[in-house]
Amino acid sequence: MAGFQSLAHQVRDARNDRALRRHSLRRCLERFAPYGHRATWWHLCDRHGIAPEDRGADPLRLVAALEELEEARAVWLEYERHFAERRRREKHHGLRRPEWAWGGSGDAVVRCADPGVRPEGTLGEVLRRLVRALETEPGTGCPVCGDEELRWPAPGPVPVPGQRPGAVPGTEDPVVDGPGVRGAGVRGAGAGPGTGAGPGPWEGAWAWDGGPVCAGCGIVVPRPALADMPSAGAA
Repeated sequence: MAGFQSLAHQVRDARNDRALRRHSLRRCLERFAPYGHRATWWHLCDRHGIAPEDRGADPLRLVAALEELEEARAVWLEYERHFAERRRREKHHGLRRPEWAWGGSGDAVVRCADPGVRPEGTLGEVLRRLVRALETEPGTGCPVCGDEELRWPAPGPVPVPGQRPGAVPGTEDPVVDGPGVRGAGVRGAGAGPGTGAGPGPWEGAWAWDGGPVCAGCGIVVPRPALADMPSAGAA
């Protein structure tokens, strides 16, 4: 299986045709996609003028999108390196569990509940904001945009054993990253839970991180980044 660096080389390789270079960029998102695969792809397409379904996209635009992704990946890898060093020091001094920490996951560092609603700025800028928040005390607002309006999801159905988190029972379509939830769960949203429009993003967001959705930028806020916040169902 090709790694991120190998795939990035294929994107840059002028000997490859446009379809392969685009495909290689999409595959890079299988290794690192800060917002989740679909949300990150839409973000890169919007910022660099790439039609999401265009298999003959301009190689210069593909490379520009790759460079933005690489910058964000470098930011996150540096954070992970510092985090690992700090944990080694803490363990040396007998602190086995940090008061709070967010390690994220390779495919989605800061997941967007709706892939069509994303934070402002480049991926690198957003991750730098997140890292600054992670290196300070937990707060009461979104660690990315600072919005204080956080919308907690209602707990969804009990996951079926072996089913991927966020998947609609009986299907392979993820709730969080699917087209059926565009515009839900954020300020100015349309359909959502209780509207009769089918599964909304809350169930998927709850299954993924258990945190609230920021009404400002649409991310699922990592619970460890919040200080003494009420859980879902608390009123």
